[in-house]
Amino acid sequence: MPEESVQALLAPPPKRDNPFTRSPAGVVGIAFLAAMLIACLGTLPWSLGTVAEGASGRGVARYNAGAPAAGRLPPWWVSPSPDQAARLNARVDPAVLDAVALRHDLRPSEAVLRTEGPVAEELRQHWPRYFLGTDILGRSLLVRCLTGGGISLGIGLAAALLSVFVGTMYGGIAGYAGGRADAVMMRIVDILYGLPYILLVVLLAVASDAAMDEYLSRNKARASWIQREAVVALAAEGRGTAGTDIAAVLAADPLLRGDLERRAGELLPPRRVSEGTRTAFDVVTLLVAIGGVSWLTMARVIRGQVLSLKNQPFIEAARALGVPVPRIFLRHLLPNLVGPVIVYATLTVPQAILQESFLSFLGIGVAPPLPSWGNLAADGLEQLNPYQSNWWLLAFPCLLLGSTLLALNFVGEGLREAFDPRRARR
Repeated sequence: MPEESVQALLAPPPKRDNPFTRSPAGVVGIAFLAAMLIACLGTLPWSLGTVAEGASGRGVARYNAGAPAAGRLPPWWVSPSPDQAARLNARVDPAVLDAVALRHDLRPSEAVLRTEGPVAEELRQHWPRYFLGTDILGRSLLVRCLTGGGISLGIGLAAALLSVFVGTMYGGIAGYAGGRADAVMMRIVDILYGLPYILLVVLLAVASDAAMDEYLSRNKARASWIQREAVVALAAEGRGTAGTDIAAVLAADPLLRGDLERRAGELLPPRRVSEGTRTAFDVVTLLVAIGGVSWLTMARVIRGQVLSLKNQPFIEAARALGVPVPRIFLRHLLPNLVGPVIVYATLTVPQAILQESFLSFLGIGVAPPLPSWGNLAADGLEQLNPYQSNWWLLAFPCLLLGSTLLALNFVGEGLREAFDPRRARR
């Protein structure tokens, strides 16, 4: 029997499709990434704050606070070795330790060494709890992982935004201009593609570090001042001519050289910057170095999109009406590029985070004691040995890094599902 037909006007409306829930993995990735951003970036003001440490009450950053006596302690939910249990006993409040020792007719020093039995059970209730353990200097690994995550995510997001901005502008201009300008601009991209990425980043990092050291030391400024004053002094004494070797004269006259160096040191003393300023400079340099060389693929993607869009009828109509080029780009081209830009940005963020972690792992990224997931993993790798493996120092930074990168890739896949009309459910 033929199926009864339903008039179109009486048919139920089609079920609306939410594009952002097409990919379950993307939803999970967004939820996990949001939790990591809140946990790491949201706690940065707390973890970068200072706490009093030691008898002097000297303020140190919370991520750098710790005592070497508490070094290499495992997470509180892991059974410690006898040596670790004895060190945890020593970290118990002295008043509690004295009370437990008195109840069992022991001296406090004897109670500390008890790792089994009733004394150990009582002391275990008062052990300090390190959720992820401590590093070699007794610093909380949880605090350092949160701080390192904030640093790594901050550098990754900032570098990705810089890369997306530069790549979008460069590719958009090249694609819209076309002709010889497009050819020259894309050949520059091809040349940069042929250069080793790590070499470029290392050169930028080393050059910026050398520039900062020169700014602080002012050695070249003092040398130039000494050179000028030496010429004036020798001319006044009748010993200087146009071809006089000033360096040789100063080497032969230690009194003149010493006087000029003393005066140069008084007039141009070394500059000083705070540790926080120097750290901020290093971090900004690193994110600029990563973002400044990772825009090449973005430029190619946007150029291809602009080449396909600029010959569309709505762009030709805008040109025929005399709309200025900046307005065409901002009002007509850029809205049609939002999808590829957002998708590529979500794929650039994990790449930037991985590059920062890799550079920090090699020792040319974020400098200790400021943590990042990369240098935390590098420090943890040294603790893997056949004698006593402090596995938590390597496992947790790598686990957080890998989970975040996987979540970011899931987010990119979800956004691609959302912005690709060919994937819409009919």
